[in-house]
Amino acid sequence: MWSCMVYNETDDSVDLRLCQDFGLILSVFSLVYLIVCFPVGLCYNALLVVVNLSNKVTMTMPDVYFVNIAIAGLVLNLVAPVELLGPSFTRWPMWEYNNELYITLLILFNISSLVIMYSTTLLSLDYYIERALPRTYMSSVYNTKHVCGFIWGGAVLTSFSSLLFYVCNHVSTKIIECSKMQNKEAADAIMMFIGYVVPAVAVLYAFVLILRIRKESTPLDQDSGRLDPSIHRLLLASVCMQFLLWTPYYMTLLVHTVAGAPGTHSNKQHLTTYFFLRCLSELLAFCSSFAIPLMYRQMNKNFSHKLQRLLKRLHCGDQSCPHERSTVQQVVT
Repeated sequence: MWSCMVYNETDDSVDLRLCQDFGLILSVFSLVYLIVCFPVGLCYNALLVVVNLSNKVTMTMPDVYFVNIAIAGLVLNLVAPVELLGPSFTRWPMWEYNNELYITLLILFNISSLVIMYSTTLLSLDYYIERALPRTYMSSVYNTKHVCGFIWGGAVLTSFSSLLFYVCNHVSTKIIECSKMQNKEAADAIMMFIGYVVPAVAVLYAFVLILRIRKESTPLDQDSGRLDPSIHRLLLASVCMQFLLWTPYYMTLLVHTVAGAPGTHSNKQHLTTYFFLRCLSELLAFCSSFAIPLMYRQMNKNFSHKLQRLLKRLHCGDQSCPHERSTVQQVVT
């Protein structure tokens, strides 16, 4: 809970003022996010999912991954208001929540972060496969859909191992099985390694392969089956944006894992600074739920055509639109 009650009249007034300033900054940032970023992210994530799923015939491998990222973004959009209007982010919380709700929000947040990071990672690797072997269909839309299903399953299983540590950290020590597992640092270490280190290494490896193959011009470069060149810019921008927004959060997990529980060996000012940076890093992570769909909307050339096709289909109603019949004929032939 964000509170300056740990300070009293005998404490240094500078430390108390610093705590109050941090609380005010977090409150303002949270309010700005909820007013501007939250509705934009919610609308664009939903639009990205609906537009692509309504045009399944024209979906490509990157579209499937971005739909997966958008669904995870919608989960973050559900978590964000409850978290940002709670006692951790504002000096004037609208509600209090118990340990059960706290753990639920944390698990949903962790699952979304894993899905986002691994979707971005596998998008990079599949993009390299598509560039190197465009006609093998190893990174086809059909295979990618199954891969995305495995991503969600793996994220849930990974979060379950962390869930054990978080749950045991909030229950009574009378339970013998949990008394030996009350270690939140272990849960943060699991999330740090699986959620950040592994994807970062894989993305770096994929980019090295992509740069190597881009330097080697081959006759396959003229293959009409290759992805749109704009996908490369979208991939680069989305990967950089994801790691830019998520790195501060995982760095706070690293600090907690290495240094242990804050406040044990530090003064109140360090404790306040740590929790401020922790909350600010989570707020940056929430921003990924609106930054990526906006980037996809602006950099994907086919998205506007898909949106127009969807609007025409809604305008036609139950009747079959002429442009739909021509599209189906082209696909069949």
